[in-house]
Amino acid sequence: MVKRSAIYTENAPKPIGPYSQAVLVENPDKILFISGQIPINPETGEVVKGDIKEQARQAIENLIAILEAAGATVDDVVKVNVYLEDIKDFEEFNRVYEEYFGHSKPARAVVEVGKLPKGVKVEIEAIAIFE
Repeated sequence: MVKRSAIYTENAPKPIGPYSQAVLVENPDKILFISGQIPINPETGEVVKGDIKEQARQAIENLIAILEAAGATVDDVVKVNVYLEDIKDFEEFNRVYEEYFGHSKPARAVVEVGKLPKGVKVEIEAIAIFE
């Protein structure tokens, strides 16, 4: 039987819609599906102002907080989807991303989108598998 539970942490922004920060599925390994994280400071609830590097760093830190709340780490991430407001930000985004995922190199897709919630420059979602 598959066990499914919502993951929530105060160390990442509260959802801005009817969704969970992440959903954990256990069967028997744990599979964590993390909702798209945008650069909201969880302490203030405000969007981090700044360039793509500052916004990417906050979005990734939010994702890591959710991983930790579920008992996982960056090394457990197997797939990442990245949504950029402007694909011209790809190289600068990649520099920040590499600081966090450069050693584990999960599968990844990066796409340009028309608009993102709250007018941010980046949104990141991930899937992690762990014991």
